Amino acid sequence: APPPGGIVAELSLPLTFFDIRWIHHHPVGSVLFYNHPCSKPYFLETLVPKLKESLSLTLKHYLPIAGNLLYPLITTEKKPVFRFISGDSVSLTIAESENDNFDELVTNHARDADQFYDFMPNMPPIKDETEYKILHVMAIQVTLFPGRGICVGFTNHHSLGDGSSIVGFMHAWASVNKLGESFLTEKGDSLPIFDRSVIQDPLGIDAIFWKSMREIPLKSSQSFALPTNRVRASYTLNQADIKRLKDFVLTKKPGLVQVSSFVITASYVWACLVKSEREKVDEEVMEYFVFSVDVRARMNPPVPFNYFGNCLGYGMARIERKWLVEEEGFVTAVEAIVEDIKNRVNDKDEVLKGAENWLSEMKELGEIRVLGVAGSPKFDLHDADFGWGRAKKVESLSIDVDKYSMSLYKSVEGGLEIGLSLPKERMEAFAAIFDDGLIKVSQMTTNVTC
Repeated sequence: APPPGGIVAELSLPLTFFDIRWIHHHPVGSVLFYNHPCSKPYFLETLVPKLKESLSLTLKHYLPIAGNLLYPLITTEKKPVFRFISGDSVSLTIAESENDNFDELVTNHARDADQFYDFMPNMPPIKDETEYKILHVMAIQVTLFPGRGICVGFTNHHSLGDGSSIVGFMHAWASVNKLGESFLTEKGDSLPIFDRSVIQDPLGIDAIFWKSMREIPLKSSQSFALPTNRVRASYTLNQADIKRLKDFVLTKKPGLVQVSSFVITASYVWACLVKSEREKVDEEVMEYFVFSVDVRARMNPPVPFNYFGNCLGYGMARIERKWLVEEEGFVTAVEAIVEDIKNRVNDKDEVLKGAENWLSEMKELGEIRVLGVAGSPKFDLHDADFGWGRAKKVESLSIDVDKYSMSLYKSVEGGLEIGLSLPKERMEAFAAIFDDGLIKVSQMTTNVTC
């Protein structure tokens, strides 16, 4: 699906240090399931042409997505760039599911993680040009479940953009499909901007990052590694659960402030996950929790909210394992995350301090015990409405790769939905601890209020 004619012939964008740090990262992506029963002829003759047209119209405003990442063959002389030239397009695959398993895929209980990759497109192969390797930065697949529903799957190169940017694009495409291109053009102030000069880099961090990244060989393929040997399941903390957990924390630590729904949810999942490990582990070992932070508004000067690209810092909490596995380990987790948010994430002078060391810090995290977060409830794909209503289920496939990550989305009933990908036995242990903990906290808070 190429953008329509009449647009710029070429666009070239340098990578900022926020982009370069993701250059060797595995592909990221999600699958969105829509409860929209329709026949195969209607799908092929009506829905698909409309999806192609709306994608083409949307790409006109998001040219880097239709373009490519150019990775230099001689890394000492050149840096990577994003380039769009006339004729570039996004790979769009139209498919039909061979299995009648739509209802199984959109449930919350543990399911084999591998089956979701049937609905996720592989990136086209890497091509060679005179001075560069050419990498596609996004691919899309739309799959019909005849008489049942539709799945929209996409995969993208993380260096293209962060959650704010990619989710913004998916929302834009969905809205153009439902309401027409005028929906976008009438909201001119929220159209994406690509001007890299809004990212200030007085310390030359991009050069520091590139010097490190160019030593790593470029992967020959951008495909996902299967089998995952995992199951994936979703858990919900509704607003009442979150309030009870928060009340429980504040009875133990009445002075704590900024105890948000995110902090409560992340802390509870972190503690439950650590407790679910059945193997013998040294109690003195450090456990880490890492989460991305959109720093557009935290930069000096601030970066516009509609800047398209990566603009992520990160927060990190660490606790000795022995404190997390205690019955009230969740409270300790809340304290640690709140402390990091207060002292680093919400401090404009601290959030980018030491950014030149991020790569070495992240490399160390790859070798230790860490739980990460994929996505953010602020940028929720469930709301991408192509004219078929809200997505029934969204799965972030990126969490299959990391050891371990959780996805976070807004729940339909309010509260938050947590997605996890774990080995089967670990998932069973986690589920039991998660449910048992909620029952105990409910009983404790009920007793306190009686």
